[in-house]
Amino acid sequence: MRRYLFLSSVVALFVAEIIALIVFACVTTETRQDAVAVNEVAQTVAVDFADMRNHKNKTSLDYTVIDADGNVIYRTRSGLSETLTEAIAHRDTIIDAEVNGETVGKIIIYNTSSSAAVARRRAVIIFIAAAVVAQLGLCAAYFYYVRRTIVKPFYGLKGFAERVAGGNLDIPLEMDRQNVFGAFTESFDLMRSELKKARIAEARANASKKELVAKLSHDIKTPIASIKAVAEVGAAQSSDDRDCERYARITEKADLVNALVSNLFTATLEELDKLTVSPADIDSADLVALIQNADYKRRATLPEIPSVMVVADKLRLQQVFDNVFANSYKYADTPVSLTAELRDGRLNIAAEDEGGGVAAEELPRLKEKFMRGGNCAGIDGAGLGLYISDRFMTEMHGALIIENGDRGLRVTVSLATSGANLRNN
Repeated sequence: MRRYLFLSSVVALFVAEIIALIVFACVTTETRQDAVAVNEVAQTVAVDFADMRNHKNKTSLDYTVIDADGNVIYRTRSGLSETLTEAIAHRDTIIDAEVNGETVGKIIIYNTSSSAAVARRRAVIIFIAAAVVAQLGLCAAYFYYVRRTIVKPFYGLKGFAERVAGGNLDIPLEMDRQNVFGAFTESFDLMRSELKKARIAEARANASKKELVAKLSHDIKTPIASIKAVAEVGAAQSSDDRDCERYARITEKADLVNALVSNLFTATLEELDKLTVSPADIDSADLVALIQNADYKRRATLPEIPSVMVVADKLRLQQVFDNVFANSYKYADTPVSLTAELRDGRLNIAAEDEGGGVAAEELPRLKEKFMRGGNCAGIDGAGLGLYISDRFMTEMHGALIIENGDRGLRVTVSLATSGANLRNN
C-alpha cells in the first residue's frame, strides 16, 4: 500500500507541474491600461491643473504630470518616469493634459507590465523550487522505504543463507510482515525449521545406528571369540601339521571378522571430518558482528574487545558462537555475561549464563559426539554442536573451554593471535 502511495504522489506532483507550466505559458498578463481609469485621470488633472498641490488621485494608477516646459508639477509616488524620454524607455502611456481644449502639459501613466512580469517570474520560480523540494522529499522517502523493505531484508537473507549453508539451523530468520518480502522470509524460515527437524531426525537415526552397531558388534564378537578360542585349543591339541594349518586359518579369519566389525563401528564417527576449515588472519573488530549475529535475542552486553589480529575462519567461527548462544538459549534461558581478554598470546571470549551449570562429571564429556548434559530432557538437540565447535576451534589453532562458572556454564572461545601483527590498544 505504501509503495502505491509514493507512486501516486510522484505522479500527482508531475501532473501538477505540467498543468502549472501550461498555465504559465498560455495565460498572459493583461498589460493594457484601464481606459476608464486613464480618462478619469485626464479629467481630474484638467480640472486641478491650475492647483496640482491639492490634486487627489482617485484611481489605482500611478502617474506623473509635467507642464509645457517639462517641469514635474505632480506625481503619485517616487520612482516614476519624470521625462518623456524616460517614459518612452519604460513604455509608459503618455497623454496630453488639456485645459479648455488647449494642451498645457503631459500626463505620464506608469506602465505596470514590467512589475507584473517580475511577479509572474517570481511565482514561477517559487513553484518550481517547491516542486523540486517536494520531489526530493518524495525520492528520499521512497529510497528509505525501498532500503528498509527490500535492501535490508535481503542483507538479512544473505546472513541467514550463510548460516544455513554452514549447517547452523538453530537461529531463526527475523521476519517483518510489513515489508514486501514478509511472506517470502517466512517461507525461508519454514525451510530452516524443516531442515532442522530433518537434521535432528538424522542425528537420532545415527545415534540409533550407533547403538545398533554396538549391539551387533558385541553379539558378533562373542561367537567369533568362541570360534577363535576353539581353534586355538584345537591347534594346541592337534599333532597333525595339516590340521594345525587349518586351525591357524580359522584364527586369522576370526581376527579379520573382528577387525571388520570394529571398522563398521568407527565408520559412523568419520562423517563430520569432511567439514573444511580455512583459518586466516582477521581483525578482532570483526568479532563484534559475529557475536551480535549469534546473540539474536540480545541477552548479552558486548564487552570491549582488545584490538588484535587473530587466526580464524569467519564462517566456522560464526558457527561456534552460534552454538554457544543457542545452547545458552535452550538450556539456561538467562542473560549471558560476556568477557574478552588478551592473555598469553590468545584472545579469550568467555560467555557465562546463569543456569547453574552442569554436573562436574559431565563437563569432560560435553564435547563428545552425541553427548548431551543431564539438563536436556524434553529439549530438541542432537549432541553435535559442541563436538563440531571443538573440532573447528582445533582446526583454527584455538580451543573451546567448557567449565562451570560462578553462576552457570562458562564457555570460552580461545583464539590464537598472529604474534607478528599485534597492535597496541
